[in-house]
Amino acid sequence: MTTASVAHHEEAENPTGSGRLLIRAARNDDLEALTALVNLPSFRAGTLRLPYQRTEVTRRWLEDPNTDGLNIVALRDGELVGQAGFERYRGRRAHVGYIGIGVHDDHHGTGIGTALLGELVDAADNWFGLKRLELTVYADNAVAIALYRKFGFEPEGLLRAYAFRAGAYADALTMARLRS
Repeated sequence: MTTASVAHHEEAENPTGSGRLLIRAARNDDLEALTALVNLPSFRAGTLRLPYQRTEVTRRWLEDPNTDGLNIVALRDGELVGQAGFERYRGRRAHVGYIGIGVHDDHHGTGIGTALLGELVDAADNWFGLKRLELTVYADNAVAIALYRKFGFEPEGLLRAYAFRAGAYADALTMARLRS
């Protein structure tokens, strides 16, 4: 089953064979699970989040979604194991979306990132009509960079000393995917 068919059928077999994967829109009742997810060390390390995000911050984010974007979650056997989304820019950049994605620390390498990114790309291309998808990724995150390349994202620039992370400044890459 392709990742595009996940949205239509709502469930797909996990490529590693350990349970079923459900991709769906994020909901208010995901509050506690999403807060726990974004506070995991590896999940947080790939983002600009500070440690110990409070439930109130997640609640505000869930209650005030971007109405011209997409926010989805992945559940394996009922456990929230990933989150992804994009926000569409406005005005003269309305053809562009900015992507964010993360997978539970204990579920890396199980196809969740591929499934989530596949759904984002499908929605951006076939439902939102976006021409360009952008993202920023830490330059030392080879696994994420390989995933993005698999979906046609290409590096466009290096942002030196982009963010302070784990006691040091980290570089990041800007990457983009252009739809023909």
